[in-house]
Amino acid sequence: MNLDRLSVNQMTVKQLPLPELVAHCVRLGIPGVGLWREPVREYGVEDAAALVRDAGLAVTTLCRGGFFTTDGWEADNRAAIDEAAALGTDTLVLVSGGLPEGSRDLPGARARIADAIGALVPYAGERGVRLAIEPLHPMFASDRCAVSTLDQALEIAERFPAAQVGVTVDTYHLWWDDRAPAAVARAGAAGRVHSFQLADWTTPLPAGVLHGRGQLGTGAIDLPGWTALVEEAGYTGPVEVELFNDALWARDGAEVLEETLEAFLAV
Repeated sequence: MNLDRLSVNQMTVKQLPLPELVAHCVRLGIPGVGLWREPVREYGVEDAAALVRDAGLAVTTLCRGGFFTTDGWEADNRAAIDEAAALGTDTLVLVSGGLPEGSRDLPGARARIADAIGALVPYAGERGVRLAIEPLHPMFASDRCAVSTLDQALEIAERFPAAQVGVTVDTYHLWWDDRAPAAVARAGAAGRVHSFQLADWTTPLPAGVLHGRGQLGTGAIDLPGWTALVEEAGYTGPVEVELFNDALWARDGAEVLEETLEAFLAV
């Protein structure tokens, strides 16, 4: 894997303001960034687009749309699609949302997610934005994402054209699933791998578990094996490092970014 395909997700070094992240990526030769809506909105969508574009960086994804099982999802997701188009990325990552308030109907939640994505497909297509469904580890099924496996994500994505709806393959969320390699091959054969994200799995998980994504090469995941798997499936796009980690966020952001680059090249 060469550096030309590396992208660093903004949340990996969320302590860095966007101008500093862009400047350090340029300094280190990192060609891509994955952006998050909240800090981009705070900076200004158009200003962020100009900043990244003028620096010569690619915006590989925008995170995140989704949360379809909550009120107000449609307006928020249309806004996310507009923001992705303005930033110049063709990929909006979807974290689909968990169970509605008071519900225990997991299949019903997944059906609602599929219907919501279907309602957004025409709008996204008109703006040149692909929807990438990201399955999350089952520990998040109740509150963050009822779509827990790549097979479940594909069952939804395959209702729509591959150019419009695909999946995000994230090692942190999928490494445990022995059916995932076949699902990656299935997704790749159909051109539905729209995003590939790397993070490692380290234990013990922190309280709340959300911020447990470890630096590359520090945990249990066979990251070279996963990279080979995705490439064998035909994926040639950006490889995005996305880490949520309180210990990393407490450190100097430029140092963490340099460490991430070294870890990426090592694994």
